[in-house]
Amino acid sequence: MLVAGAKGFAKEVLEILHQNSYKKRIVFFDDISNEIPGKLYGQFNVINNFDDVINYFKKSGNNYTIGIGGPKQRKHIYNQFSNIGGKLCSVFSVNSDIGHYNSKIEEGCIIASGVIITNDVKIGKASIININSTIGHDTLIGAFTEICPNVGISGNCEIGDNVFIGTNATILPNVRIGVNSVVGAGSVVTKNIPDDTLAFGIPAKRIKSLK
Repeated sequence: MLVAGAKGFAKEVLEILHQNSYKKRIVFFDDISNEIPGKLYGQFNVINNFDDVINYFKKSGNNYTIGIGGPKQRKHIYNQFSNIGGKLCSVFSVNSDIGHYNSKIEEGCIIASGVIITNDVKIGKASIININSTIGHDTLIGAFTEICPNVGISGNCEIGDNVFIGTNATILPNVRIGVNSVVGAGSVVTKNIPDDTLAFGIPAKRIKSLK
């Protein structure tokens, strides 16, 4: 498994992969930072150019996951790796709890430790559900969305594509959050949030447009 990224969130992805016994088959990719050593934690190879990624896919298989947060960054990496034949894979912590009835999690999602996902939940491609977050019944989460740690999303909610929801935010039932929007940490969302909007507060209010 190749992990796109080798800092920050990639270290959390590493722990989930470790739980799933991938330890001997993990390689990291980072073409931005000059601070990353050739081996992360002294044991995991780090490659730093796209030609090496192509060679890795040819020799070791084309499975990869995205170890970088942020909707825009994740979508960019997905497009890059898709163009060279990469197969985006989901990574689920063994310490997560996912409902057994009609819940669907699309390719490339990261489901971290302590996450609870109930029934009739749909989560779009390459989204992150981070540590100890809860997703209630009949909720739809779009592609490339990032749900930070300790977020509570109630039932019958709709979260659009490319949304970022900050740590400890609470989304009350029957709320829609539009595409490309950001909800600030600790906010309580009681009403719908339009597309391309930064919202923050208790209750959350529009701060500015993100267009």
